[in-house]
Amino acid sequence: MEEILKQFPDLSDNQILQFQKLQSLYEDWNAKINVISRKDIDELYTRHVLHSLGIAKIIEFRPGSKIMDVGTGGGFPGIPLAILHPEVDFYLIDVIAKKIKVVNEVATGLGLKNVKAEQKRAELVKQEFDFIVSRAVTNMPDFVSWVDDKVSKKQNHELANGILYLKGGDLTEELKDFPKSTQYNLSDFFTDEFFETKKVVHLPLKYKK
Repeated sequence: MEEILKQFPDLSDNQILQFQKLQSLYEDWNAKINVISRKDIDELYTRHVLHSLGIAKIIEFRPGSKIMDVGTGGGFPGIPLAILHPEVDFYLIDVIAKKIKVVNEVATGLGLKNVKAEQKRAELVKQEFDFIVSRAVTNMPDFVSWVDDKVSKKQNHELANGILYLKGGDLTEELKDFPKSTQYNLSDFFTDEFFETKKVVHLPLKYKK
């Protein structure tokens, strides 16, 4: 929590309270429906919350933006980003119903009005979004095939609409067919050794209709 306050010094009192509540909410729900490993629940703020907020080091979503989190699991990166951007709409999806139950309960417990979560496959979503975020749910070629027709035509940010993907390790092979992708090293922002190989990949996607 200290690192979050250091990295994001302009949080409101309500945002600070919401971030503080995450530990107890996730511990409570994880005991009922296991969505985070025991080891990771002890490192919740580093491995899940701060990791999710790595995207916010690359871009500040503008009010009124629409963001989809695909394969959100227990709500990452969507929930921390939704706390940070209360005027942005977040749509969190996962194919596993129990994970979506946890996401909805956590969002309710935090009083987040800007989060909608549903059990759904990305391919079946009919809406369009400024950005599609995710945390390493699959390889990039497959991920692109799920979401490449769900990007809004209207540009609201300096960063081109498309995918913001949290992933680790050497991505040379995986991204070889995506020359327009850009990798941002999270170790440039966060000092914990967990972030040594972690990256945010931005891949612009052209509007398709």
